[in-house]
Amino acid sequence: MSAAQNAEPRILVLGIGNILWGDEGFGVRAVEEFHQRFRLPENVTILDGGTQGLYLVQFVREADYLLVFDAIDYGLEPGALKLVRDDQVPKFTGAKKMSLHQTGFQEVLSAADLLGQYPRKLALIGCQPLDLENWGGALTGPVQGAISGAVETARLLLEEWGVTCARRPGSPEAGERLLSNGIDHIGYERRGCDVAAIHEGV
Repeated sequence: MSAAQNAEPRILVLGIGNILWGDEGFGVRAVEEFHQRFRLPENVTILDGGTQGLYLVQFVREADYLLVFDAIDYGLEPGALKLVRDDQVPKFTGAKKMSLHQTGFQEVLSAADLLGQYPRKLALIGCQPLDLENWGGALTGPVQGAISGAVETARLLLEEWGVTCARRPGSPEAGERLLSNGIDHIGYERRGCDVAAIHEGV
């Protein structure tokens, strides 16, 4: 898919993962942090893709450029970040079945390609997880510590793509929320990752 001549490219910044499975939530938490830190132009969409799998095809088809945050098993030290681009991205999103959503996202890219509407530029900021088995648990220390670096990597990449990332005033914690209270990072941690309390809205 190509942008109209002289039009700004449509850019999607997407976080995928499951916040209920420890480090599997990295992608969602990273895109949440990115949204809290930066105000972006209208041609950039920020999206929590969660574990929606093929439901994300419509969003990918509409994007000229796609940037994805995800927990990826690169075989590196926990918390290590790695940026891969374009043709390398599908290989890493489907290299190992760490979770259902990764296979689903590889299928999303394949579906978009088959439909003839594939992003012209594609990038993946992946973080090596430590623990994917902690149901209801928070991110581990190494992965939590990698979020700031992931956000900065995304900023630099978007600026390379011609996007100005304007910092929001004040601290990220006080900024605009991408997720609703309770499942946002601050609310989730405050509740001690009590899944039952989150569903009850207390």
